[in-house]
Amino acid sequence: MSAEFDPCPGLPPVATGQPLRTVACAVLVDADGRILVASRPEGRDMAGLYEFPGGKLEAGETPEQALVRELREELGIETSASCLAPCGFASHGYADFHLLLLAFAIRKGRGQPQPREGQTLRWLRPPDLFRLDMPPADRPLLGQIASLL
Repeated sequence: MSAEFDPCPGLPPVATGQPLRTVACAVLVDADGRILVASRPEGRDMAGLYEFPGGKLEAGETPEQALVRELREELGIETSASCLAPCGFASHGYADFHLLLLAFAIRKGRGQPQPREGQTLRWLRPPDLFRLDMPPADRPLLGQIASLL
């Protein structure tokens, strides 16, 4: 038995030759069901837009290791890989690279998030995230997050 799919609109994917950048990000959920977002600091690309905290994987790091490290560096909080639950991903092509964004929900850790890199932190309910100005790569995560929480 064979199944046929409806045609997909749009053009077929084009190989860009762009470098692939893999980033792990945190969907930090507090006891009230709010999610932490951070503004991108002045002087960086897309400054002022809100994103989920996290960062690039370094050579030899797993996404979980990178996220634990980034949360310590950016926000001064401690968590472990066992507290991370995969909750979504996004794939987005920027002008100079292609970004693969891996999201992990986190409900447990130690410490209160502090803005260590000049960012503004906000705790928001999932529906309020849709009103934020965010980088294009983060936006596809919103529906995935809202459906899980």
